[in-house]
Amino acid sequence: MFELNGIIKVKKDEQKVSDSFKKREFVVTDNSSNYPQHILFQLTQERCRLLDDVNVGDPVKVSFFVRGREWQGKDGGGVKYFNSLDAWRVERANGERSQQSQEPAAYSNEGGLSNAQESDDLPF
Repeated sequence: MFELNGIIKVKKDEQKVSDSFKKREFVVTDNSSNYPQHILFQLTQERCRLLDDVNVGDPVKVSFFVRGREWQGKDGGGVKYFNSLDAWRVERANGERSQQSQEPAAYSNEGGLSNAQESDDLPF
C-alpha cells in the first residue's frame, strides 16, 4: 500500500465499463518536488462514491495499490503491460475521510477486472 498527498486537479464522472464493473478516475497534483506531478488514480465498484464529497482544489491524502496486468492482442502482435493506481481511501488533508471506506485486509481482485474482462482484446 502507498499514500500520496496532493491537490485534486481533475474529478471525472463514473464510467460503467460493463454490467458488472464501474470505475471513476481522478487526478491528484503532487507538488512535493521541483516539478508538479499529475497522478491519475482510479476508484472501482462501490469505492467510486469516495469522490462524492471531494472537490477540485481540495487537498487530499490518497491510499492506493499499484496494479499491473499483461495483455496480448488476438493478432499476436506482442505482449503489452499496463499499470493502474487503484485508490481505496481518499481523505481530506485534515484527516477527514470523504466517505467511510473499509481498509482491505489484503488486496485481491475485488473491484478489479474479472478474468473474462482481462482476456478482452482491448488494451485498457
